[in-house]
Amino acid sequence: MHLAFLLYKYFPYGGLQRDFARFVVLLQQRGHHCRVYCTCWQGEQLPGVELRLAPGFTGSNVRRNQHFLEWAQAELAAAPVDGVIGFNKMPGLDVYYAADPCFLDKALWGRGLFYRLGWRFRHFAAWERAVFDPAASTEILLISASEQRKFERHYHTPPARMHLLPPGVAPDRRRPPDAVSRRAGARHQLGLTHDVHTLLLVGSGFITKGLDRAIRGLAYLRTAYPTRRFRLLVAGQDGAGRFSLLARRQQVQREVTFLGGREDIADLMLAADVLVHPARSEAAGIVLLEALVAGLPVVVTGACGYADHIETAGAGLVLPEPFSQADLDAALARMLDGGFREQCRNRGLGYAAKEDLYSLHSVGVELIEQVIRRKQGRVDD
Repeated sequence: MHLAFLLYKYFPYGGLQRDFARFVVLLQQRGHHCRVYCTCWQGEQLPGVELRLAPGFTGSNVRRNQHFLEWAQAELAAAPVDGVIGFNKMPGLDVYYAADPCFLDKALWGRGLFYRLGWRFRHFAAWERAVFDPAASTEILLISASEQRKFERHYHTPPARMHLLPPGVAPDRRRPPDAVSRRAGARHQLGLTHDVHTLLLVGSGFITKGLDRAIRGLAYLRTAYPTRRFRLLVAGQDGAGRFSLLARRQQVQREVTFLGGREDIADLMLAADVLVHPARSEAAGIVLLEALVAGLPVVVTGACGYADHIETAGAGLVLPEPFSQADLDAALARMLDGGFREQCRNRGLGYAAKEDLYSLHSVGVELIEQVIRRKQGRVDD
């Protein structure tokens, strides 16, 4: 089949972008022609994939989204395909991969009336409804049961169009047999001596991931435990300026290290003592499960879709909502107990050995093929 993929922006360190790339590669390996439409592409191109970049659009995000869709639809009208798969919410999709949380739910609970009267709200709400409305035909691949419940509550989307996928942790994230030696090597490269209690935050979009909350938590630890040494490693592609300023104001600038976007996340997880993920919103949060299968204890907010796995496994601490900085501070202090961390590690690894945390992409690819064939009237090959 000839398949088109629509994605606003590609960069190699985003969770959505990594899932997109994995889907494209797997579908290509299964013999399908893959054509990608996006506004910008950072990093290496995917071999054998037809990449079409949109012309430079100016104006607000809303106007750029509208221009992108108009351009992509014109391109598709000139060169039709068998199916269109979208990784951002927009009209006209055959399949939508729902990595982003429910916009309407966030707007109703986290924004005021004035925001909901604005044109930005109307745009994103309309494009979300174009995907989830009962009268729409888009099939939806979901990665979070909690987000599925939100979409069903707000839009009454027919269950037959909603497909909940298992998680998709990459095999190379699992704790290796030489974890102890790799941890020592990674800590040496990072300049971490054995007595430095190391927190790790992974993710692009520092505000959403709660980096400011993590920095304040680090400041609490330093004040409450003045004889101990701490470090916060931050791996992700985003601007560090305002967070560097916050670290200086909290007097922990020397303890915060910004690493930028990284390919060696598996080694960073071995080097760290705790993954801290106090996110404000997260449809799933694959990094939580990557930490779990690596044996890295987790502190996470209940706003994350995959937090349920951490709680069920006993692989860390899940903070209640609404968020409280005091709750985060207490959880980080609890993680200073090496025995408790070892307990979290062992429980997480046991959970990783018995649960399917790995097949998201293979299951998703089969569903995409089924959906497109069904729309073509081809139930089976």
